[in-house]
Amino acid sequence: MRKATLLFALLILFNIPDLFSQADSSMFPVKEKRKTGWTWAGLPVVAYDADQGFQLGALGQVFYYGDGSTYPEYKHTIYAECSWFTKGSAVYQLFYDSKYLIPGKIRVTADLDYLTERALDFYGFNGAEANYIASLTQTGSDDYLSRVFYKHERKMLRVMADFQGPILGQKLRWLAGINVIGISTGTVDIDRINKGKKEENKLPDTALLYDHYVNYGLIRPEEKNGGTTIYLKTGLVFDTRDNEAAPNSGLWSEIMLLSAPTFLGNNPYAFVKLAITQRQYIPLVKRRLIAAYQLSYQGTLGGTTPYYIMPYIYSSYSLTTKPDGLGGARTIRGILRNRIVGDGIAFGNVELRWKFFKSVVLKQNLYLGLTAFLDGGMVVQDHKIYINTIPENEQSFYFNESADRLHLATGLGLRIAINDNFIIAVDYGIAMDKQDGASGLYIGIGNIF
Repeated sequence: MRKATLLFALLILFNIPDLFSQADSSMFPVKEKRKTGWTWAGLPVVAYDADQGFQLGALGQVFYYGDGSTYPEYKHTIYAECSWFTKGSAVYQLFYDSKYLIPGKIRVTADLDYLTERALDFYGFNGAEANYIASLTQTGSDDYLSRVFYKHERKMLRVMADFQGPILGQKLRWLAGINVIGISTGTVDIDRINKGKKEENKLPDTALLYDHYVNYGLIRPEEKNGGTTIYLKTGLVFDTRDNEAAPNSGLWSEIMLLSAPTFLGNNPYAFVKLAITQRQYIPLVKRRLIAAYQLSYQGTLGGTTPYYIMPYIYSSYSLTTKPDGLGGARTIRGILRNRIVGDGIAFGNVELRWKFFKSVVLKQNLYLGLTAFLDGGMVVQDHKIYINTIPENEQSFYFNESADRLHLATGLGLRIAINDNFIIAVDYGIAMDKQDGASGLYIGIGNIF
């Protein structure tokens, strides 16, 4: 922990000078309206997936600004999402955040959600070491096995309560919290997905990658159906952002120790993890063009992490409904979700954010932005697996001989921001290696950092 504390101190001191801070722009002549009282914004959720059916629902966020003296910082916010697919997948989330609920500026962040995913990505462990053959999922291919070959089923109930308090004002804060994650996993329910489909569109009743991992013992019998993980969170946060949702300048650094001890019922899967993240926002043209980056490491210091919790991404603050998967909407856009899974990971994001239009519309502050990004990550601590349980002539089907390497993706994004806090994010990312997929289009709420 002494090395980790030293690294955190170095992160605080590491700040690229603002070489362009004197450059201003007359691009935004409209004066922002200071928000007071309650405001809200929402979106319908409508989508279609060939195997999960139609998705219907809505999401929305409420903000309370009081007398407006703290704007653009809110005093309280509540986010809610309710959506479901006709084949059974669903999202139910309720999120709350405030620095003003408890006197003394003790920040409270709480989250309650229930997620059912009938076809969640599963590609194995240790990144590129796990072989990915896209043609196995492509109908019409000679190699075709199933569209959901790299999928499994998961239900997750998550309850979170985090607290942050001042050490040196609000810039340096302590962090403490408890998270309870109950997970149930299994193979994809083929019969449910096939219900109502024409015969030529039905999925074949065949073993999936998850089934092979269970049969060969790569997923242990005691973890194959999931379990409950209760972990404690402690750490330090250094934060100088001028606006949390869409910073124009500042640092956001954190170091966290995460412990799932046996006395909380985590036996036999008790573990200790370390998570360190550095983020910085550099104004190139004041209030208009921002360069931003994020560097993160998450590793296991001791114990055994069950396979179903390994993809989880840890943060001092996370509004996202699905905070797991190195690869996908919230980590490496364009790369398959959960493609990069191991006992320790490192990843980073570099973005150039341009706010090209700003106005007041229907008494709401509005700006439009474009984002160019480069995302990357890799496994730096392998999850131990024993492939000698697999016949030697089959091992190349599941594994590559090379160790993991850097996975990269790049792309563009659009931002629509209301009152500097409710941000609709549309990103399109392209993977740079076919072993990581092809591309991905993501529509969600908020910047990824």
